[in-house]
Amino acid sequence: MKGKVIILMGSEKDLDFCQKIAKYLELFGVNYEFRVASAHKSPEQALKIIKDFEEKKIVYITVAGRSNALSAFVDANTKNPVIACPPISEKFGGADIFSSLRVPSGIGSLVTIEPEGAAIAAAKIFALEDEQIRELVRKHQLATRETLAHANDKISRMNT
Repeated sequence: MKGKVIILMGSEKDLDFCQKIAKYLELFGVNYEFRVASAHKSPEQALKIIKDFEEKKIVYITVAGRSNALSAFVDANTKNPVIACPPISEKFGGADIFSSLRVPSGIGSLVTIEPEGAAIAAAKIFALEDEQIRELVRKHQLATRETLAHANDKISRMNT
């Protein structure tokens, strides 16, 4: 199932955050492309991007802060999966996440606030039909478990 993730950011200000997602997608061998469109400021551009990719095997990862209408907007206009990964602002005490969580009925976007989590979710979608990606996801999970086991061993030795 060779596919691609479209990392759709609300503005160019989100690029650094999006590059963190891209770094993890590369670990899983998942192709990606960056795009910019705002649900509030350039809805026509967002709709054009959705139309351009509608018949392809893609997953959207949407990145927009403050009022994240982008994720729900994209989800309402595509049949492809949408993963919202909003950058959380300390300025709002994390309350900006609610614009990603409280969306209208009929919207099925997933939400994660960590770039790694967004990449893993996208990789797992592609892994349903791609054995190579499935194996890379499995290896990543095993490496995470191994890191935690080593940490446990180190900390437990401190108790003696």
